[in-house]
Amino acid sequence: MSSLAVTATAYASAPCAFVYAALLDAESWPSWTSYYEVQWELPAGVERPARIDDLRTIRSRLGRVCYRERIAELVPDQRFSYEQDAGLFASHRGSADLARAPHGGTNIAWSATYRHALPLLGTLRRRRLQVLAHDLASYANSIVSRNS
Repeated sequence: MSSLAVTATAYASAPCAFVYAALLDAESWPSWTSYYEVQWELPAGVERPARIDDLRTIRSRLGRVCYRERIAELVPDQRFSYEQDAGLFASHRGSADLARAPHGGTNIAWSATYRHALPLLGTLRRRRLQVLAHDLASYANSIVSRNS
């Protein structure tokens, strides 16, 4: 096994604040990703924005794949970083970096590093990350459209 680093980019006409809000809204992920369920692991009755070290559980639509991620870094409207705490890619770290585009909107750069990756998974991981970045941009744009 070897390490793997991948990056995907996308553009959203939505401002950075909308894109960042979509990343933090775990309950919305099933509507714009292929994930079946994404839930924050918070004590009952606790409602608050995500914080560093919070955990979330992600289940695929197939129901078999389950990930547990820890929030590693939060920079409002700029960066959302996570590390996989448990799951198929337990040595995975990802980050969605947001930057204001020169003519408005948001440039999204979603990167991921896998410390232990099978060589044949590179193409699949790159494609999957590109789909996530694109779907994030589309979802953020739809939030703007709904609020206009």
